[in-house]
Amino acid sequence: MEYTKDLSIIIPLYNERESIPELISRIDNVVIKAGYVYEIIMIDDGSKDGSWNKILEISRTDKNIKGISFRRNYGKSAALYCGFKKAEGKVVVTMDADLQDAPEEIPVMFHMIVEEDWDVVSGWKKHRQDNKFTKNLPSKLYNATARWITGIKIHDMNCGLKAYKNEVIKNIEVYGEMHRYIPYLAKNAGFDKITEKPVHHEKRKYGKSKFGVERFVNGLLDLISLWFLSAFGKKPMHFFGFTGILMFIAGGIIAIWLIIAKLMHQSAGVPFRPVTDQPLFYLALVAIILGVMLFLAGFLGELISRNSTLRNNYNIKDQF
Repeated sequence: MEYTKDLSIIIPLYNERESIPELISRIDNVVIKAGYVYEIIMIDDGSKDGSWNKILEISRTDKNIKGISFRRNYGKSAALYCGFKKAEGKVVVTMDADLQDAPEEIPVMFHMIVEEDWDVVSGWKKHRQDNKFTKNLPSKLYNATARWITGIKIHDMNCGLKAYKNEVIKNIEVYGEMHRYIPYLAKNAGFDKITEKPVHHEKRKYGKSKFGVERFVNGLLDLISLWFLSAFGKKPMHFFGFTGILMFIAGGIIAIWLIIAKLMHQSAGVPFRPVTDQPLFYLALVAIILGVMLFLAGFLGELISRNSTLRNNYNIKDQF
């Protein structure tokens, strides 16, 4: 495939007016020196501080800038989705607009994609300049969990500075808050050549962070959802049906065992508790009912999956 640009730099932003001039200036200096044909795609995610006007002002003299402005704040995933659709570069780099990601890292990441043939290069903020207790420690726990669930051995899944082959971003769909897991989305799409590069992380120069500690909780829930959809999205009966059968069998065995025990005690003339007086019997009934419900949930999921327009949507690497 022929590309009109060597490099597309996608920058989602929300209320970062003060950072924009310096950020664009640094990017221009780096990529012009490297000799790339490039574009900078800035997605204003409903800013209220005049960020879009600043982008328009700079774009009058810098023709490498393209812009998208949302009417309201939709989130980083929506911004990246629109930026990915617009990108024309052979290599696509994403970065934040707060000046904490260094544009000087771009040439090395570009080289890793083009010359070393990696599909994804994720930045690793090895020496973070954030608050130790509100970001550093939660980030380490979050990333350890992400490595365990995804099987991708990178240290900073959520780093905004990443580089991709163009075909990677054209074959994945970023939605909700899944921007944190683009390497995992890429892996699920068949692009498993994923690595990381330690990058320089700078202190925030203007404004304040738009993300709080709650993003780690939301991120974990999104990761579990993504893992589940990846593992069972096209075969829900494998999870719900299997789990339902196990619960149904376990509940049935317990109920039958209680009834048999009662009959044996009764025939031997030994004092016994009525089956309906035993809490275990009701737990067995609950297990049986839940087992049936889970099995039916799996069956309905299979019906929905088989009627989905995406049921035979596959990424083909090559053909002749």
